[in-house]
Amino acid sequence: MVKLATARDFRTYGPGFTRNRYEYINAGLYLFSTVVMTCGFASQFSSEASSGLVVFLIALGLIFIVNFHDLMAHLVGIDFRFGLMAFDTQLAFVEFAVPLVHMLGTLLTFLAILFIFLQEEKGHGYFKLEKHALNMLVAGPVLWVVGSIHNSCQIYERADGHVQILQQFVYIPFLMGSMLFMISSCLNYYEQSREVHHGIDLLGRVWIWLGILGTIFFFIGGLTNVLKVFKMQQMNGMRLEKLRGGAQEQLIRVREGHVPLISEHHQTRTRHNPAPEETKVSMPLPTPYKDVLIGQTGS
Repeated sequence: MVKLATARDFRTYGPGFTRNRYEYINAGLYLFSTVVMTCGFASQFSSEASSGLVVFLIALGLIFIVNFHDLMAHLVGIDFRFGLMAFDTQLAFVEFAVPLVHMLGTLLTFLAILFIFLQEEKGHGYFKLEKHALNMLVAGPVLWVVGSIHNSCQIYERADGHVQILQQFVYIPFLMGSMLFMISSCLNYYEQSREVHHGIDLLGRVWIWLGILGTIFFFIGGLTNVLKVFKMQQMNGMRLEKLRGGAQEQLIRVREGHVPLISEHHQTRTRHNPAPEETKVSMPLPTPYKDVLIGQTGS
C-alpha cells in the first residue's frame, strides 16, 4: 500500500497546464486511501466486520489506480522510450519498477481480501480459496517491502536539500509501514496454520493491530508526500533530477528529430520570400596620371 516518490523533473501527470493539478490529485487520492484503509481496520472490531472487507477493497483499488498513474506519468515523460533505461539505471529500478511492483503487491492483497470476503458470504463452497488467500496476503506486503527498498535507493545530484529531506520523510514511513504489514501477514499465517478458521476469522487480532499501525505510517508518508509535491511545484522544475548517463541528451535529440515541420516551414518561407539582392553601385574608374598631363598640355 505504498506509492512512488521521486524528484524527477520529467514527470507528466496530466496534459498541458493541468499536469500540476493531476499531481495534487494523485497525492491527495493516496492520502485519502490510507484513511479509508484505517476505517476498514477499525470496522473489524464491530459486529459488521464483513462490511469492512469491502472498505479494504475500495482502499486497495484506489492504491492500484494511484500507482498506475505514477507509472504512466513517468513513461509519458520519456515518450514511452524504454531504451533510455539502458542509459539511466535509476529510471528502470525506481520510476518503472517501483510502481509496477507496488501494483502487483496491491493486486495480490486485493485478491486475498476478495477471496476471504467470498468465503465469508458464500460459505463452505469457497473453502479451497482460504489457503490461496493466506498465501497472497503474505506475498502482497512482501512486494510492498521490495518496492519500498527500491524507492529508497535513489541518487541525488541536482535536487534541492529541502526536497531530499522531504523524500526521506516519505519513503522511510512507507518502508516502515510495509514492514509492519509483512510481519503482521507472516504472524497471521503462522497463527492460522496452527488453528482452523474460516471466513473473517482468517484475519487475526495481530494482523488487525499491526495493520492499523502500518496504515498510520502510510498516512504520515502520504501527508509528507503532499508537502513534497507542493515544494516541487513551487520550484517549477528547477533543481530537480534529470535523466542521467546521456539519456537526457538522447531524449532531446529524438524529440528534435520528430519535429521536422519547423525546418520545412522555414525553407518554404525562404523559397517564397527570397532575400533581397544587394544593390551594386558602379564606382567611376580613376583617371590615369598620364592622361591628365596630356590634357593639360593640349589646353
